[in-house]
Amino acid sequence: MEKITSNDFISPEYMKDFAKFHEKIQFQEKALVPIDDFFGMGKAWLVHRYDDALSILKDKRFLKDMRKFQPQQIEEEKLQENTSVSVLVEWLKTMPNMLTVDPPDHTRLRRLVSKAFTPRMIDGLQPRIQEIADELLDKVMDKNTMDLIEDFAYPLPILVISEMLGIPKNDRNQFRGWTQKIEKASLDPKQAGMVAAALEDFIRYIKALINEKRKSPRDDVISSLIEAYEEGDKLSENELISTIWLLITAGHETTANLIANGMLALMQHPEQMNLLRHNPSLLSTAVEELLRYTGPVMIINRIAGEDIALHEQNIRKGDNIVISIASTNLDLNKFTHPDELNIARDEAEHLAFSTGIHHCLGAPLARLEGKIAFGTLLRRFPHLRLNTKIDQLHYQASTLRSLEKLPVTF
Repeated sequence: MEKITSNDFISPEYMKDFAKFHEKIQFQEKALVPIDDFFGMGKAWLVHRYDDALSILKDKRFLKDMRKFQPQQIEEEKLQENTSVSVLVEWLKTMPNMLTVDPPDHTRLRRLVSKAFTPRMIDGLQPRIQEIADELLDKVMDKNTMDLIEDFAYPLPILVISEMLGIPKNDRNQFRGWTQKIEKASLDPKQAGMVAAALEDFIRYIKALINEKRKSPRDDVISSLIEAYEEGDKLSENELISTIWLLITAGHETTANLIANGMLALMQHPEQMNLLRHNPSLLSTAVEELLRYTGPVMIINRIAGEDIALHEQNIRKGDNIVISIASTNLDLNKFTHPDELNIARDEAEHLAFSTGIHHCLGAPLARLEGKIAFGTLLRRFPHLRLNTKIDQLHYQASTLRSLEKLPVTF
């Protein structure tokens, strides 16, 4: 039986056809699949069934905060190596944000940020998001062709989150480069220097931005976080910096990939694309289905906070738990014909945004951006189609399902 390895999770081949990897996982015939070494972090357990993932994500015994203990599988000599993984892990331990901590820190940090993501706040963004989408498509209208990622999928969420945070226009293009360097290099043990350099540049920028906001506060998210910091006891300086970093990166990278992956899936299923084009009332369910079928987040992780028995396996305190979100969303025991794209599907309980206390805070914004992006593209470009062969599309080696380019014509 062929073992599951770290490389499987970032394989461009499996990103192109995830069903192959899903079949490989199913072939193991185990609810918990052992992984000998997960990106240099030692042994891990792969969870791929929907019910198991749901249970673990809601179980307070499975933690996120790496500061509480060192996972037992990570050998001391590996920790001392200056690998890309060790650099990123150590940075995350010293720069906590709501994604990397547990209650009560998680509760405190999430409450501070959640004020900007209330349903009322998100609904109020709809006219501006629509305006941005139209402006981006206006720029390429006369060309009859574009790279859907470069010209639309990436700039749309970057512009939206930047305006929410209060980031100057001229600074916004840097984020994509930094986040992609960190994402790519962190999976290559030899690229520790690139990870460290990208993080250093990113944090240097955020610190400068904080200084500017202190001098001239505005009605934006960063200014409100700075105000909370200066009131004392609400967040530390490192939490302030890391929270801004998280909002910038999470606020554009995943949504950009949702738009790109979703449009590719629709173009590969023209009957579904035509159905959506002629029935815009299906946009909400279509977004949920595209999140399930081809969502950007492939895996998330937890750490066992104590010894736990599960499926006749002894999970030890500190063991790394890798949850294949993409596989749970293809679980036959949860979804009807999960390998089929069905934009009218009424089974919306996918795990693309995780669940439990770490359910994605930005999910309502991502849904709105996706709905506007898909609706606008289909309305304005009735003849939108792929402008290359499927086998010429390439995916990045990443734990996100992320296309390098997506040439289309219209």
